[in-house]
Amino acid sequence: MLLVSTPLIVLGMLFLIASTVGLLKLPDLYTRAHAVAKSETLGLLLLFVGLLFRPELEIDASFRLAFVLVASLILNPTAVHALVRAAHRSGALPVQTVDQQAAETEITEALGGPPGPHGPHGPDDEEERA
Repeated sequence: MLLVSTPLIVLGMLFLIASTVGLLKLPDLYTRAHAVAKSETLGLLLLFVGLLFRPELEIDASFRLAFVLVASLILNPTAVHALVRAAHRSGALPVQTVDQQAAETEITEALGGPPGPHGPHGPDDEEERA
């Protein structure tokens, strides 16, 4: 049983470490929540299943561990969804990075010429839209 439990526990710990790294490195709430919801849930699943296969675990402890596993599989994604939904409703915006040079090149290629002093569309576009 140790041949089954040890790799599952190690793999679960690796997913939990990846979840922590994602939480620390990703730029905004939405990407952090995605990293935590996915990898932490899978990491807990692997870790708890690995613990269930440990030979020194007693029957009553395995039932409690199974209950915590099922609860965490339900509550973790639900809590992350509620957090992201509350952030979205309160107006939290995701971080958006724009490569200005690439955007200007794309616009130039789409319009067929270099941008003028008033931008890629010229000075008359604002008047036509109004």
